[in-house]
Amino acid sequence: MRTKASGCTERRPLQPQTEAAEAAAPAGRAMPSESNCVKLRSDRARPSLPWYPRAQSKMRRPSLLLKDILKCILLVFGVWILYILKLNYTTEECDMKKMHYVDPDRIKRAQKYAQQVLQKECRPHFAKSSMAQLFGPRYSTDLPPFVTKAPLGSKAESKYDPPFGFRKFSSKVQALLELLPEHDFPEHLTAKSCRRCVVIGSGGILHGLELGPALNQFDVVIRLNSAPVEGYSEHVGNKTTIRMTYPEGAPLSDLEYYSNDLFVAVLFKSVDFNWLQAMVKNETLPFWVRLFFWKQVAEKIPLQPKHFRILNPVIIKETAFDILQYSEPQSRFWGRDKNVPTIGVIAVVLATHLCDEVSLAGFGYDLNQPRTPLHYFDNLCMAAMNFQTMHNVTTETRFLLKLVREGVVRDLSGGIHCEF
Repeated sequence: MRTKASGCTERRPLQPQTEAAEAAAPAGRAMPSESNCVKLRSDRARPSLPWYPRAQSKMRRPSLLLKDILKCILLVFGVWILYILKLNYTTEECDMKKMHYVDPDRIKRAQKYAQQVLQKECRPHFAKSSMAQLFGPRYSTDLPPFVTKAPLGSKAESKYDPPFGFRKFSSKVQALLELLPEHDFPEHLTAKSCRRCVVIGSGGILHGLELGPALNQFDVVIRLNSAPVEGYSEHVGNKTTIRMTYPEGAPLSDLEYYSNDLFVAVLFKSVDFNWLQAMVKNETLPFWVRLFFWKQVAEKIPLQPKHFRILNPVIIKETAFDILQYSEPQSRFWGRDKNVPTIGVIAVVLATHLCDEVSLAGFGYDLNQPRTPLHYFDNLCMAAMNFQTMHNVTTETRFLLKLVREGVVRDLSGGIHCEF
């Protein structure tokens, strides 16, 4: 029978049921209800258990949490893989044989200019005084080039994370310094009353100029990262005083190290300290540590502990925040701001702290010519610089141009500003 009030069909039992019979009814049988036209017997038969949903929820939480953690791990791993691929990705290669033609007249002019620089009388303290005059208080004339056991006397070392300081890494730094018997510039170099430095970059502009013999005549020759000497000495010389690099940039071949070289380490991250310690102690770096480098690192550096130095991070801080006036580092989930100077620019500033006169060769990125060689030793084109995200090449070029035009440094290859 259908009632008008509810619009439901009323089911009337043919015989009245007792409570015992009602309890014995099958669990799935339908029963009438005022709020619901049909109510299942199972709903009435099972009393509500308030603890049951809570127990179910607690059992479900660990599995959901585990799934979320796995998703985060996979996401971070995926982004890391994409980052590594991007760092190693290049659009095209340049044919070195076709691209490295140099006008013979330019070769003669470059060689003549380099000899003129060397033949002039060396000017003591010229680089420091010129930098101080140009940048004022933004340049410190008494900054130690390398980390020593004595306090550096600067708050920057404890204020910033690597590479601008050693905040939270003081114990690791002290442990490394205990392994290094020497921390200063070698005595045979400091004994000279006036020192000339040349910082040799990796630029393709070096290839073909045949500046090797002239570069070998400088008192201090600073080479960067893995830029090779073997096979290129005609253009870049074969004398090395300092090899300045970070772990991923260190040469893999033993042939690129000479017994009297100084290996100046630039430390960017936590595992860099582990790597340097392994190199000094001539130990094998654990496999799990290697996973944190974005490319293959050297397994051994054939130098005695007395030839290792740690670059004073305050020099990087001075270069980035004071001289180039980059913004200070901000915490980011991934990657870095474009406030980390290239090793080349850091080396130029270091040279002004080490030497009385400074020259450079192999510097200059001409991004307007994407198909010109990027380096003197490989097939990368200049266009590859468009894929790097860490360095502000435009700002650095302006800085170097200012130094050359003001006469603070000399550009022997003419990549920044040609004076020959």
